[in-house]
Amino acid sequence: MPLPRLIPCLDVAAGRVVKGVKFEGLRDVGDPVELGAAYSDAGADELVFLDVKATLENRDALVDLVDRVAARLAIPFTVGGGIRRREDAERLLLAGADKVSVNTAALERPGLLTELAALLGSQAVVVAIDTKAGSVYSYAGTQPTGRDTVEWAREAESRGAGEVLLTSIDADGTRDGYDLEITGAVAGAVSIPVIASGGAGASAHVAAALEVAQAALLASILHENPDRLRTLRSELRKEGVPLRDAT
Repeated sequence: MPLPRLIPCLDVAAGRVVKGVKFEGLRDVGDPVELGAAYSDAGADELVFLDVKATLENRDALVDLVDRVAARLAIPFTVGGGIRRREDAERLLLAGADKVSVNTAALERPGLLTELAALLGSQAVVVAIDTKAGSVYSYAGTQPTGRDTVEWAREAESRGAGEVLLTSIDADGTRDGYDLEITGAVAGAVSIPVIASGGAGASAHVAAALEVAQAALLASILHENPDRLRTLRSELRKEGVPLRDAT
């Protein structure tokens, strides 16, 4: 069985990493290339870069940023935001991304997942799901869709997604812990890996998430001090979480 993964997430807006609480009150926390490199050096298993304004502003993801990030990293990374067509995803992978994450576009046209899986392989297709009270939200968590979170995760898998990035809107940025109930429900309903997202504030939160999910997304817990990832890995090992040896 693959070892659990620790995946720092960098939400990007206007070329900078930002972080908020419950998807609101975004603040600048640094340069995406420099932060990405710091996390790579500190032992991240993967990285996720999400252009949080691309869909709201109806523009493409930042291919130039992906190119600069790829030149600095030696670990896999996923890019999401503004991917609406197969060509969008293909450009990002050609620029150096390893996976693409799709959210609103897949909800509006679920067949996009099948197209991307056929073009790139399911292993490169991540469906991002923003959830609140068991329901799916689109457009960076601003629009309710009326879709059930677990049912959408099942459908996304059937259409070709190779991984689920599940973010609890209510837990996002709070540092009060992940939403283990919805994370466990989704993980139990699909056979593909689930990345728990939203709410990490301590090693115990991450350890709890990794009991029900295959990976944990990390943001607020790290951004003020990227080297926190090194100590977090050590703390998790002491709590019995098996992790890969980071060089």
